[in-house]
Amino acid sequence: MIKVAVVFHSASGSTRQLAAAVAAGAATVPGVNVMQAEIAGADIRAGRFRNSKLLAQLTHADAIIFGSPTFMGSVSAQFKAFADASSECWETQLWANKIAAGFTIGSNVSGDQLHTLQYLQVFASQHGMLWTGLDIPGNHNAAGLNRLGAQSGLIAQSADGLLNETDLLTAHYLGQRVAQVSKRFAG
Repeated sequence: MIKVAVVFHSASGSTRQLAAAVAAGAATVPGVNVMQAEIAGADIRAGRFRNSKLLAQLTHADAIIFGSPTFMGSVSAQFKAFADASSECWETQLWANKIAAGFTIGSNVSGDQLHTLQYLQVFASQHGMLWTGLDIPGNHNAAGLNRLGAQSGLIAQSADGLLNETDLLTAHYLGQRVAQVSKRFAG
């Protein structure tokens, strides 16, 4: 059984909606077990992420898909606290060779969301993970998936908290793709 984890922080609920779509997409692949884990305020005390149980669970995942809203051109402070706390996993390379991917959402069409994806990609690379991007050229498939054209992962946009249906479909596709790549890599 392949284990895919979707780890995310959501401030307003839109990243949570994307995470649910990513998880649902991964769950469509036979032989895949999906875990969703939201980084919550209670996980952070005195500025540090303190959920060692979650970090331990992630060591057993075959793939980890990271999600964060884009705030001020990067991941949220809550996600960054999680990333900083993962250094103990980094020291012993507990996440090395796992499949990784990422998604983000911002309120502006060009709100520096690509930088958030690049942060997530560098974060995964520091752990020795293998990054999986989207294999859909922006708006070049029949369903119009990847409407904002990021190849590194999913970029979504919403100014009012209502998600574009195409972004949700792309999130579903990203989860499915990561699950399929994980199965291929494990085989």
